[in-house]
Amino acid sequence: MICIDVANGYREVFLDFVKRVRESFSDHIIIAGNVATREMTEALILAGADVVKVGIGPGSVCTTRKVAGVGYPQLSAVIECSEEVKKYNGFVVSDGGVKITGDISKAFAAGAGFVMLGSLLAAHKESMAPIIRKDNKNYRELYGMSSTKAMTKHYGEVADYRTSEGKSILVEDRGPVKNTVNEILGALRSTCTYINSKNIGEIYQNSSFIIL
Repeated sequence: MICIDVANGYREVFLDFVKRVRESFSDHIIIAGNVATREMTEALILAGADVVKVGIGPGSVCTTRKVAGVGYPQLSAVIECSEEVKKYNGFVVSDGGVKITGDISKAFAAGAGFVMLGSLLAAHKESMAPIIRKDNKNYRELYGMSSTKAMTKHYGEVADYRTSEGKSILVEDRGPVKNTVNEILGALRSTCTYINSKNIGEIYQNSSFIIL
């Protein structure tokens, strides 16, 4: 499995790279993104991706929408992109916008095959992030990959031609991740019972959204 991950999937050089990777690794599953529209979802599938990562700006520590004025409502993006990708028997990864367990169920209901979790899994013991003591509470740091913190850590600095599109926040320590995972799985089981679904795949089939 190969994941080709960029913040802006709307570039010819990105499509060309996906094509080259497909030619070189014909038997691998290729995940590519991020995009937020059906047109680019189709382009990535035709370029050789099996799974398209969807989401521009919805992350809790992402500031792209504020800084660049660019983004797309995550639920709408997943609905549109999943409709397109299903024509080619592909999958969509919903990347961003999950704040509570119910958002995971909604992502599956919108047609996502997979859901990425950032803030929901942050600050657990397994993250290995150091404990920060503040106001007699334990915290761990969470930061976006386009933040000043991330660019300084991985590249030494923020390049002169760039600006930060993410932020750093402190999240109260949550202990072992198994507790949160169990909550997520329990919530998904509850979703399935409400809408008569035997598995995650049936959540999409048995769901509908209502605009009031």
